[in-house]
Amino acid sequence: MKLRSAEWFQGRDEIGPQSRSVLRTLGYSPEFFIGKPIIGIANSWSELNNCNLGLRTIAEAVKRGVIAAGGVPLEFNTISLGEELMKPTAMLYRNMLAMELEEMLRANPIDGVVLLCGCDKTTPGQLMGAASANLPAIQVCAGPKTPGRWRGTEIGSGTALWKYHDQYRTGELSEAEWQALEACYSCSVGTCNTMGTASTMTSLSEALGMMLPGTATIPANDTRRLEAAEQSGRRAVEMVREGLLPSAIMTRHAFENALRVYTALGGSTNAVIHLLAIAGRLRVPLTLDDFDRIARETPVLLDLQPTGARLMGDFDAAGGLPQLMAELRDLLHLESRTVSGRPIGDHLPEPGQAMQSVVRSRATPLQAIGGLAIVRGNLAPDGAVVRTTTASPSLLQHRGPALVFDSYAEMLERIDSADLPVTPDSVLVLRNVGAVGAPGMPEWGAIPVPKKLLLQGVRDIVRLSDARMSGTSSGTVVLHITPESAIGGPLALVQDGDPIELDLLNRRLTLAVPTQELERRRATWQAPARKHTRGYLRLYEEHVLQPDQGCDFDFLRPQNDADLVFVPPVVGRS
Repeated sequence: MKLRSAEWFQGRDEIGPQSRSVLRTLGYSPEFFIGKPIIGIANSWSELNNCNLGLRTIAEAVKRGVIAAGGVPLEFNTISLGEELMKPTAMLYRNMLAMELEEMLRANPIDGVVLLCGCDKTTPGQLMGAASANLPAIQVCAGPKTPGRWRGTEIGSGTALWKYHDQYRTGELSEAEWQALEACYSCSVGTCNTMGTASTMTSLSEALGMMLPGTATIPANDTRRLEAAEQSGRRAVEMVREGLLPSAIMTRHAFENALRVYTALGGSTNAVIHLLAIAGRLRVPLTLDDFDRIARETPVLLDLQPTGARLMGDFDAAGGLPQLMAELRDLLHLESRTVSGRPIGDHLPEPGQAMQSVVRSRATPLQAIGGLAIVRGNLAPDGAVVRTTTASPSLLQHRGPALVFDSYAEMLERIDSADLPVTPDSVLVLRNVGAVGAPGMPEWGAIPVPKKLLLQGVRDIVRLSDARMSGTSSGTVVLHITPESAIGGPLALVQDGDPIELDLLNRRLTLAVPTQELERRRATWQAPARKHTRGYLRLYEEHVLQPDQGCDFDFLRPQNDADLVFVPPVVGRS
């Protein structure tokens, strides 16, 4: 077996001694590391990201596994993407993480890598970078947090916050009660314990074959998570020896499996963008139509917030992802390879063994048709996304007048005004908040139901935007409208009072305004001025693709098969 790292450590010219001296500085003898696989541990730990705080301990467990298997672990840090503190959104920096990881793997003597992920954008960013580097890679997640309890009820991350915030806005909760909720809202490290974006993406990483089967759902404070980390370290060494690469795991069949799982989970809408971006790095054909087709064929089986009632600990206790996939067995490509070295079908138990109150059987689904719809029409020519599992049945077919907000700041300023001209039939429109417009496409799409309507008992209203929303949010919300308004998409032409028709059953989103009038408006439309003149944000605005292509950078997606070849550095004098 020829190791990539040998070019650094086994050379006899000045490069060899120079490289070996680096590891000797760590206290490693040449006998410990010469001729052994070097396993990078890409750690996204940060005190700015509570989801990932447990990754320091997990990294130590990974190191044990690497050493036990005859490898040499070398830990390095990457940017940590925490959705709570990063503004306007961690999504703005997902591509930066992918670039950083790819270049760290390219530039350093690394034979394989263990990816330590947690909060929403870390998981897809790492998979994008690993796909482009195409060195043996395995992912380990931080795990979902332990739920706090308030008023005797377990608190679901995100989902409970949005619910109780509406009660706080209308005076149903006092300031003291609101503060008491805050104190127990996040009582442990780890990711959201609902089926938000973090849990959706770690589940999909496992479904793609990039995590050891059964490990995505283990709670953050469960000692089995450390065991899984140790096993992943062992497998990283073995994968180097086997030559098992991400491109051999994340195939078209693997993505089809992931889409089945995504639908059955009732997962976050953000996963649509992330899966498209990961597939794009490997030139795997994947489109919005694939999501819609598989959603029509696959039921929702997981009773988990915000679609259902349970939390991630219950999912893990019910058998986790392998048990859910067992219920889909006849719909999956069971031969798809995983980081275990074995096909996914080898890891599935018999169906019907789960707690039926959490993982439903196909005979008794939570929802007979999948939880996602891709809508198109003159308002979204290239598509928009709706999480149907959390939409109100009464609003699945709806026509109402538009109420337009030109910015997020304007929406916040007006949404609770007593004189806001809104009715339950109104369609709220938020624009200039997409990938280019914001920039970064923040989770602003779940526009709050206006206070005026909340006081009337209205809890849902149709909302449209070119933004995203948190995977823990709910409501009848149309997202990712493409092309976005800031680059001249039809959303830019909507005016207050325009009739808008949403028909989820027929997958249509229509601005009921004559074509001639829309052409007149377009003739006078002017693009918003770009917000940034330098740095990464200028690069982002100039090169980010639209949501139907995963919001990756245009120059990071391979244009042909030759671009898929990993180009190693020239190992010579620095």
